[in-house]
Amino acid sequence: MIRCQGFACGHHGPHGLHGAQGAQGRPVLQGLDMHLRKGELVAVLGPNGSGKSTLLKAMAGLLAPQAGTMLLDGAPVHRLPPAVRARRVACLPQQLEAPPGCTVRDLVLMGRHPYTSFWSGLSRRDREAAVDAMLQADVLHLADREALRLSGGELQRACIARTLCQQTPLVLLDEPTASLDLAHKAALLQVLQQRHAAGVTVVCVLHDINLAALYFHRLLFLKQGRLVLDGPPQQVLRQSALEFVYETPLVVMEHPLLGLPQVALAPGDVPAALRTLVPAGRHH
Repeated sequence: MIRCQGFACGHHGPHGLHGAQGAQGRPVLQGLDMHLRKGELVAVLGPNGSGKSTLLKAMAGLLAPQAGTMLLDGAPVHRLPPAVRARRVACLPQQLEAPPGCTVRDLVLMGRHPYTSFWSGLSRRDREAAVDAMLQADVLHLADREALRLSGGELQRACIARTLCQQTPLVLLDEPTASLDLAHKAALLQVLQQRHAAGVTVVCVLHDINLAALYFHRLLFLKQGRLVLDGPPQQVLRQSALEFVYETPLVVMEHPLLGLPQVALAPGDVPAALRTLVPAGRHH
């Protein structure tokens, strides 16, 4: 589905992140080699500024490479016509926006624009897709509310519904749980698991390692624009590896019900021997 080789993109210039043709400086992503197969459920993690959002934008075709390739089904994704790309990739950005006066229903229906034309307008199938997406994101009861008058969490769920309504084989989400309460986090991640079970490829940027371990089958960790860990939670969530990535003392333990690795901060004065609660290889 997605394959990148030797991929470099974006610049850290004197005024922050720039695009592929921006200010001179260190590329945000450097020498990235990765292959995401159809139907995978993937979480992208790492410290602030490690390139997670840039990677999602590159996968969505919004940033051209400075070096290497980013291919979607064998074609450079940034060269695909926008209308074609919009039928194949849906992307939830980190910065959420809605036009003034736009209702939640209208915002969600924007996800159907790739399938409509000036002459045809919205079909019954489009409206049914919007209702289904609003149900999944728990915003159907807000359908007639103005999007910009919603709380942060409600607006996030409305934008998630728009992304789901697009019904693409590849779904990219940048920190979709950031403003959600625990119940809505769990509900959203279950929806993403259902999309995965239906054959959709899901790539999600997260900061919560524990949620990623519980709901995602493959974890990618970036550090300073490079892919440093890649594999299932049981393989990559090791104390020494995570302390290298985040440069802070951590402890890794087993989830009391599922046996999956979970991560917690450890005060700096706790001896390293006491932080190793789960020996390597114990995870199932």
